[in-house]
Amino acid sequence: MTMNKIAYLQCPTGISGDMCLGALISLGVPVEYLIEKLNGLGIEQEYQLRAEFVQRNGQQATKVHVDLVDDHHHHHHDREHSHDRTRHLPEIEQMILKAELPSRAEAWSLAVFRQLAVAEGAVHGIDPEKVHFHEVGAVDAIVDIVGTCLGLDWLGIESNQEGWPLLYCSAFPTGGGTVRAAHGQMAVPVPAVLKLWEMRGCPVYSNGIERELVTPTGAAIATTLARDFGSPPAIAIKQIGLGAGTINLPIPNILRLWLGESASLQSNFSDSEDSSQNLETISVLETQIDDLNPQAIGYVFEALFVAGALDVFTQAIGMKKSRPGILLTVICHPENLLSCEAVLFSETTTLGIRRTTQQRAILQREIQQVEIEYGKVRVKIAWKGQSLEKVIANVQPEYEDCADLARKHHIPWREIHRLALQRWYLENQDH
Repeated sequence: MTMNKIAYLQCPTGISGDMCLGALISLGVPVEYLIEKLNGLGIEQEYQLRAEFVQRNGQQATKVHVDLVDDHHHHHHDREHSHDRTRHLPEIEQMILKAELPSRAEAWSLAVFRQLAVAEGAVHGIDPEKVHFHEVGAVDAIVDIVGTCLGLDWLGIESNQEGWPLLYCSAFPTGGGTVRAAHGQMAVPVPAVLKLWEMRGCPVYSNGIERELVTPTGAAIATTLARDFGSPPAIAIKQIGLGAGTINLPIPNILRLWLGESASLQSNFSDSEDSSQNLETISVLETQIDDLNPQAIGYVFEALFVAGALDVFTQAIGMKKSRPGILLTVICHPENLLSCEAVLFSETTTLGIRRTTQQRAILQREIQQVEIEYGKVRVKIAWKGQSLEKVIANVQPEYEDCADLARKHHIPWREIHRLALQRWYLENQDH
């Protein structure tokens, strides 16, 4: 079974763009690769990118510097805001589109800047395209955002069906005090950060540190790219990246990026008695409903599958006061639990959802394709045992492929299904 590479941002002292870059470089993303790709933006004369190891409360982490260059001297910009050069969203979008970035990095970078422009526009009451990126549109933040997207792509973080990285993020510390920005003194969290949190309904808390802990750049990266916020997803940790912040704080000012594999992964049973099985962790959501229009159930099914459900089913039940109802059950991987739960709360009338975590034994499987006289049909193959001794347990043509051909050629579905199955067995007689 293919394992999903996922990541988790742990932000005990907040998040900024340079901390994200530091954590990614700490995980092995080459600085030279970032510089090479960032050069496509056409601003390589305006900055220099470098990384170094630093100590934060006795812990070593990677600190990234985006040193801005002018004709006479260098400016060091880390979490600081730059006022030397402002850019609008359309200009930044054109820079990204012309840079010939990897496709995922391009899409993610555009999305982060769009999210940021929407938030800034809402704060100032103007259209996103007209936002002056005082705090975040200068060179250092363009480098931070595009560099972070390049790094996540380089690490091979998996994408979901919508193309978003399987990235998750902790709750955010609010920070406190004031900070000087383009519009003068502002309370922390600054308005753009608050708006970004509001847009995603992010969980926040106070850790008692009265400093700016979450910058607009860091908030935009996290709220755009992360799928969920809060506790870590089920993850088998493989490596930890440590990105240092600029200032020293009462606790280590380090962003921790956990890199690992989805814990809904196969377990290794090669030494056990039952080596034909793989186990994975699943979450099961259940709720009973007696006051929902039955027509809505089909829509709920579709929304749940989009949210990552593995299976959804209903059972007819009798409820209190002898009312007929349904028991709605959703099976999903733990990392999709919150998104599936959100669908149930928003699309049904339920007031409560039960959660359980279970183990299920699964057969290994793959999709093959056969060609019959009416067209191509995908076939799902499931087997027991290891690759050298595997025993085919189930062979099933895909329903939708059979249905499409049956409709197109006005032939019974059962006949298409039979022909596809026959073709597969003819081509795999050794099984």
